[in-house]
Amino acid sequence: MVVRGVITLLCGVALYASLFMLNKSRRAARGEVKGPSVVKTPRAHLFGVPNSLLGSLYYPGMAIAVWVARGRISELVILIAALGAAATSAYLAYSLIYVTRRECPYCWTAHIVNWSLLALCAYLFLPNILNRGV
Repeated sequence: MVVRGVITLLCGVALYASLFMLNKSRRAARGEVKGPSVVKTPRAHLFGVPNSLLGSLYYPGMAIAVWVARGRISELVILIAALGAAATSAYLAYSLIYVTRRECPYCWTAHIVNWSLLALCAYLFLPNILNRGV
């Protein structure tokens, strides 16, 4: 119960960061963001949509899913989603440091949350998945 609460809280923090960056991305598309910004870089979009839009959908979904998941398939899907988000964050963090070379506290907030979500979801669901078999 506590772990699910922490996951929900982290999802709320990352949702705030995602919505802030989504707003900034929309403003940048209208030319309202002056100077350099991560939202103006090619890595601000994955799969043709802003990363912040993906986060704005992912975090509420994850926050709900950890409370309603029952059974190994749903738990495995949650774990795979958390792994995908953490891997994407690793790629984007590398990009922030070595390619984009821009400061982005909101980006780092989301990355740290994604890595934390992976650890917490693994703690919560992996023993059940392994005990029941995949």
